[in-house]
Amino acid sequence: MDDRARIVENETLAPYFFRKTKKSNEEKLKPYRPSGDLATRTGRPLRPVILLVLAALIGLSTYHFLTTDRAPAGGPSRDAGAQPVGAATIALGDINVIIGGLGTVTPLANVTVKSQVNGQLLEVGFKEGQIIKKGDFLAQIDPRPFQLAASQYEGQLIHDQGLLEQAQADMKRYETLVKQNSIARQTAEDQVFLARQYEGSVKTDQAQIDAQKLNLTYAHIVSPIDGRVGLRLVDAGNYVQTTDAGIAILTQLQPISVIFIVPEDNIPSIMEQLKAGAPLEVTIYDRANIHELATSNVMTIDNQIDTTRGTAKIRAQFDNFEDKLFPNQFVNVQLRIKSLHGVVAAPLTAIQRGPRGTYVYLIGSDNTVSEHNVELGPQDNSKIAVISGLAAGDRVVVDGADRLRNGAKVFIAASDGVPAREPAPGHPGGKGTDKERGGHHRHNGTDESGPSQAAPGAPGVR
Repeated sequence: MDDRARIVENETLAPYFFRKTKKSNEEKLKPYRPSGDLATRTGRPLRPVILLVLAALIGLSTYHFLTTDRAPAGGPSRDAGAQPVGAATIALGDINVIIGGLGTVTPLANVTVKSQVNGQLLEVGFKEGQIIKKGDFLAQIDPRPFQLAASQYEGQLIHDQGLLEQAQADMKRYETLVKQNSIARQTAEDQVFLARQYEGSVKTDQAQIDAQKLNLTYAHIVSPIDGRVGLRLVDAGNYVQTTDAGIAILTQLQPISVIFIVPEDNIPSIMEQLKAGAPLEVTIYDRANIHELATSNVMTIDNQIDTTRGTAKIRAQFDNFEDKLFPNQFVNVQLRIKSLHGVVAAPLTAIQRGPRGTYVYLIGSDNTVSEHNVELGPQDNSKIAVISGLAAGDRVVVDGADRLRNGAKVFIAASDGVPAREPAPGHPGGKGTDKERGGHHRHNGTDESGPSQAAPGAPGVR
């Protein structure tokens, strides 16, 4: 047994076998602590100090990295404090006046095929989902009851025709006898009325025969339109009646229409174009408003406004040869009312909004920005018409405007969507990023370091 085990045993038995009479004895009973504990206790207070020092060094390095203007030797450097921005050159262009809306694909014809006579369904002549033509056979109802009824009325017709012929012959004889005063005039007149009664019976019999022939036609069901058959509603062998839900549903797919709604405020401009005979182009997009499905023109507009919503319905017709439009499909609609040609068009990302209204950050010749109020017109996707406040050739900020203020210094990190590029090998600027060279780059052999120089070929080049 080593000394440590002996000390532990003494500690355990000390309360029972040792009496604490002197301080020296208490010290002897304390367990032995190795010298390593002293090193651990003295090292713990140093850890927070070391971590604080490291954090301070990291913070100073980050601050130095962000605030130091890093420009390579021999290359141009940007002004201290200039903000990197993306710029765009204002140009003249075309703006389409578009009204967006929500629509539903609606077939021009949707027919529920129902039996017009009661009887047993003997045959179903279509498959579910089949594309059929007008006049194609769909179903057959048992025709035998109608055939028998037609035969019965044909026999009754022959009987009544015989009575009619007999009455007509007697009438002629009575006319001769009346002239000879051989019979009473009343007898001859009664025979005329009897002949007319038999003539009515003959017409009734003929009508009954025609009704049974019509029932035979109804028993043979054919398609009334071109379209696609849906799921079968009843199977062969069932007894069908005229009050049933039907046999199948036919839907016309080509052509097909889309019904969408527009705000009532846009109806005057739409009616103006319709009266002028101008085609109103309608473009259909999918539910996510990403993929274009079809393009056509307005077919008609509803004759009244929905007072609960303040909207009006418009129908547009599409050929749908590729079957991209499906009945009851939800779609997004863009209605182009007219096009504005040769107007000042600005990127939508350049427009800022504040307490004073809409404005843009205009880049001056000294690479400083200033707030310019603008009056906006119609919007066309990522472009918007500017009625006043800008001219062709002006440069505006399209990226990084949230870090700017009136009169701030900037340097162009990207112009018209083209990022700054490095110079060719051997260029005096040396290596390094365009941002590190203060936004100077070359485009088609032209130095664009000057703030007033736009890309070659851009409208309104100063």
